[in-house]
Amino acid sequence: MPDASIRQGPGRMLITVYGIFALAATSRSAVQLLSRFDQAPVAYLLSAFAAVVYVVATVTLALNARRVALVAVAVELVGVVTVGLVSLVVPEAFPDATVWSFFGIGYGFIPLVLPVLGLWWLRRTA
Repeated sequence: MPDASIRQGPGRMLITVYGIFALAATSRSAVQLLSRFDQAPVAYLLSAFAAVVYVVATVTLALNARRVALVAVAVELVGVVTVGLVSLVVPEAFPDATVWSFFGIGYGFIPLVLPVLGLWWLRRTA
């Protein structure tokens, strides 16, 4: 499938799931930042960062902007693995959960699987 559009076939589902996560993470982080920022500022700022990453990934995948999409999805994978490991090893560092805590357990581990699928799809359609 050389030079195929990211938006074709399974890519549409991938973009849809990214869009859902962009909306969910943005909503969650906005509520956390506005209502209880002082309780867990690092966790809530990480949720906001995750939201930005999901928004960028959604938009760039939808626009077929491969390079930026690749960076966004790679940042997401590094983020979810790093935050997942830190939340396991040093749980007190996260007094409240983020989207990426414990590898996205609160979201059925979709935050861990999604960037892997995203990177695979970007490679497959390259």
